[in-house]
This record gives sequence, structure tokens and C-alpha cells, in this order.
Amino acid sequence: MTKSNQSEEYWEIDEKEEDAPTIQLTDEDGRSLLCYIEKSVEVDGEKYLLLMPVDAPIEIFAWEASDDDEDEESLVDIEEDEIDDVFDTAKAVLSEQELILQRSALTLTASGDLPDADEEDIITLDVGEDEDDVTMEQFQLLASFFYEEQEYAVCTPFEPLLFFARMDATGKPELLSPEDYEAVRSQLEDQLFDELE
Repeated sequence: MTKSNQSEEYWEIDEKEEDAPTIQLTDEDGRSLLCYIEKSVEVDGEKYLLLMPVDAPIEIFAWEASDDDEDEESLVDIEEDEIDDVFDTAKAVLSEQELILQRSALTLTASGDLPDADEEDIITLDVGEDEDDVTMEQFQLLASFFYEEQEYAVCTPFEPLLFFARMDATGKPELLSPEDYEAVRSQLEDQLFDELE
């Protein structure tokens, strides 16, 4: 499977307090995502924010039989229209654990207290854009369900999901595109590393 996101291996995330500052990201479809402001830095006169969702990020994967061995299965990403199809079922399944699944901006999220992870609930996946850029990422399996004879898994990543945003001229946060992020990446990392020293 493949999965892309901005760099998230550099910063240690502190436990949140109730009065931790937050900001809301909004996507082009009008969906919102409430985030904690992890760090704020300035580069070339512009303000950048390192953000982490307040609620738990959620991924829905489909189980798919291996081409080489029908007895082996792997988890694969699903497209947006398939998420639309299975969303209500996934929401109902998570509600049994008192988790509320939400169509947030940028990622699905679930509000509520996540259950403790048992060893059998931990899934390790190879993620990356291509074979030369593959990393291992661990997820907690929250639930499984069937929709039209296809089995799905609802998971949350163990590693924090982080986003970089830039404050625009009106004072609203704007998610950085991959190209914009790469253009200022080294300057952002230099400042964030300096703050951690």
C-alpha cells in the first residue's frame, strides 16, 4: 500500500493540556479539522505552523487477496468514493466503542477515548510513494466490518499525524502543498531543531 504525508519524524509531541492553543483548517469542500498548534516559526517574514489534529486520525483500509497466494491478504488504501460508500457502516461500528467518526478536512478523525492497544491489534504496514521511498508504519486496529462482501479495517496510526500550514494575508491557516513545503523545508527544520536544543 502507499500513503503520503508530510515529514513527521523530527518532533517530539508533548502531552496536551486543556488550554493548549488550537486552530481550524478548512479544505476546499468546506470540511474543517481542529488542530493543536505544536510549533510556530517565521521564515522570510511569513508565519508557519506545525499542526496536529485534536481528534484521532482514522484510516480505512480494504483487505485484498495476494496475487501470488490467495490465502494471504494485505491492506490497501481505498479511494474517496469508496470511503463515501462505507462511511456510515464504519461510523456505526466505531460508535459501539463510543468513538464518533467524522468527515474532517485532510483526514477522517474520531472523537472519544481510544481503547488500549493489545498486541493483536497492532498492524505494521509498508507505506511510501514508491519502492525507493518505503517506511514501516504501525497502526492500531480499531474495528473490522464487511460492506457488500468486502472486508474493511478501521485503524489509527501510532505516530502523530502532522501538517505544516502558512498563515495567509487574512490570518487564516493555509495547508502547504508538497512543493511549497519542500521549498521551505530546510529553513523550517533548522528553526524547529534550534528550539529543541
